Amino acid sequence: MTKLCVVAAGGTGGHMFPAEALAREMAARGWRVVLATDHRGEQYTHAFPAEERLALDAATGSGPLGLIKAGVAIFKGVVQARTAFDRLGADVVVGFGGYPSAPALVAAVTSQRPTVIHEQNAVLGRTNRILAPYVGQVASSFPTLERAPAKVQGRSHVVGSPVRAEIRALFDRTYAAPAADGPIHLLVTGGSQGARILSETTPRALAALPEALRRRLKVQQQSRPETLEAARQIYLEAGIEAEVAPFFGDMADRLSKAHLVVGRSGASTCAELAVAALPSVLIPLKIATDDHQRLNAKALTDAGAAEVILEDDLTVDRLASTLTGVLSDPARLSAMSAAARCVAIPDAAQRLADLVEATAGRA
Repeated sequence: MTKLCVVAAGGTGGHMFPAEALAREMAARGWRVVLATDHRGEQYTHAFPAEERLALDAATGSGPLGLIKAGVAIFKGVVQARTAFDRLGADVVVGFGGYPSAPALVAAVTSQRPTVIHEQNAVLGRTNRILAPYVGQVASSFPTLERAPAKVQGRSHVVGSPVRAEIRALFDRTYAAPAADGPIHLLVTGGSQGARILSETTPRALAALPEALRRRLKVQQQSRPETLEAARQIYLEAGIEAEVAPFFGDMADRLSKAHLVVGRSGASTCAELAVAALPSVLIPLKIATDDHQRLNAKALTDAGAAEVILEDDLTVDRLASTLTGVLSDPARLSAMSAAARCVAIPDAAQRLADLVEATAGRA
C-alpha cells in the first residue's frame, strides 16, 4: 500500500512554499500527500500536490482569555487531526511551523506516529520551539539554529530550505554581470509585512543615483497598492525605466534576468537568492520575531553575497550609496553571485525527503 505523508504548515508563503517543494518531491517518490493547514493557507494551495486538504482548528492568542481560546481551538484541531490520521493511515507527519501546524504535530506525537519538523529561519520559531523536543527529527535551513531547546541542540539536520522547482532550475544557469554601459536589471521585492518602507525608500534612492547609472536601470518593483502611483511618478521624473506592481506571479523568470535584488531577508527569500546565485541588498524586517530576518541574512553577508542595511539605519542616502557601490562594479557583482552560489543548498527538498523517509522507516 502506498505510504502517506501529512504536510502541516502555517498559512504564509514562508511556510507553504517549502512545504509544497517537499510535497512535490514526496509525490515524485510515490508517496501520497495530504496537506494540513488553516484558512489562510488556502491562497497557496491551488497548485499544492495534495490528494486532500485538512482544515484544522488552530489559533494563537495573548492574555488569559486569548490563550484559553487558543487552547480550546488547538484541542479541537488535535481531535480532528487524530481522527483524520486514523482514517487516512498517516505514516509520517512533517510540520513546517506556524500555529496551524501544531494540532497535526501534537496529534501525531500523542498517537506515536513518526514526526519531523522543518525550521525555515535561523531562529527556531515559537511553534517549532515548543514541539521540537517531542518530535522524531528536527531539520533546519541554516547551519545555526538559535533559540533551540537544550534537548534539540546538536541533533538538528541541516538540509537547507526547499525551493520551488522553477527556482531550483536557476542554479544551473550562469550569472552574467551587466556589460559596460549595458542595461542593469534590478528587482525590488516587497514581502507582505513591513513593506511600506521599501516601497517608499527604494524609488527615491534609485532616483538619487548618478545619472550614468540611472539611464541604464531596468527596475521591476513589487510595491504596496497605496504607494504604486508615487513610486511610478518618482521613476518617471528620474528617467528610470520601471515596472511597478503589487505582485509578480512569474518570480523565477524575473530572478533569472536580475543582476541585483533589493528586499527583505525572509527565509524563503534568502534560500532563493542563494540557489539563484543572485547578489542582494537586504533590509531585515525589524519587527520579525526574535530578529530572525537579521540572522537569516547573516549566512549571505558572511559569505560576501549580500549587503545588509538594518531598518534603523535605512535612509535614502544610505541605500543610494550602497547601490551605487555595488552597481558600479560588475566584478563585485560577479563575486557576490559566486558567494551566493557557494552557500546554496539546491537539493534541500531531496535532503528533507530522505530524512522524512528514514524517519517513517524507523516506525
